[in-house]
Amino acid sequence: MNLELRHLRTVHAIHAQGGLARAAEVLNITQSALSHQVKALEEQAGVELFVRRAKPMRLSAAGMRLLRLAEQVLPLVAATEAEFKGVEAGRIGRLHIAMECHACFDWLLPVLDIFRRAWADVDVDIRQRLAFGALPALVREEVDLVISSDPEDLAGVTFQPLFDYAPTMVVPAGHPLVAKGHADPADLAAETLITYPMDRARLDVFSQFLTPAGIEPARQRTVELTAVALMLVASGRGVAVMPDWVLRREAANPELVLLPLGPQGIRRRLYAAVRTGDLSQPYMAHVLRLSRTEPLRMLRGAPG
Repeated sequence: MNLELRHLRTVHAIHAQGGLARAAEVLNITQSALSHQVKALEEQAGVELFVRRAKPMRLSAAGMRLLRLAEQVLPLVAATEAEFKGVEAGRIGRLHIAMECHACFDWLLPVLDIFRRAWADVDVDIRQRLAFGALPALVREEVDLVISSDPEDLAGVTFQPLFDYAPTMVVPAGHPLVAKGHADPADLAAETLITYPMDRARLDVFSQFLTPAGIEPARQRTVELTAVALMLVASGRGVAVMPDWVLRREAANPELVLLPLGPQGIRRRLYAAVRTGDLSQPYMAHVLRLSRTEPLRMLRGAPG
């Protein structure tokens, strides 16, 4: 038996309307065409689907089985059609994010909290395990947006600038570098450097500061949580380098001192890498706009 959606719609309409004439109106076909369709369906099934002697016309036992199938399938089809329309209109989609920046959680989570209220039908997720292969995952369409400070020339990928930040050193109060007012690469040669557990190429303190100068810290200790890293620094267990948006809240902490890297400091830019074809999606434009403005509000201490 070769069932089609129109067959299920036919059975459902005749049952709901109680006859061919009213069902034909609902289905927007002629009564004659509907009658032929029912006859062809019954010939395929090899059984009578309707009791025509009854008034109103009613389903046979076999027809009731087909009706139950229609009642299961048709709502699913209608829901899927509605989703497709939502996707076409840009209301429904997927926003899976990967980050090459461990500390980005500090501003990204508040951004996504605002975003989800406006785009309830967009599937939002953060793919943490893809941190070291985020851009290839974007090209493979495993994720939809990558936060990175290292733009690359990738076909079909656009790097949208978000905001600038300053990698900043944090040392315990009383540290000798406090009097100097800044840190030079050589100053870390005798220090324990506390970092996030990331590849060195993705850590600003190495890629922008130590490695170009050929300097290695005396020791490196990796810590997952920002709060734990700052507690270790305050206890004199080492020094750390973090983005200024992370450390801004620590500016008044008497146990910690913030220092620029080098006399003039270092400036970096954060980007959102997106497949070029996805830039036209309204929800993508919105999350990019939030990602540019909300972190700056946090840095300036602006009210929400």
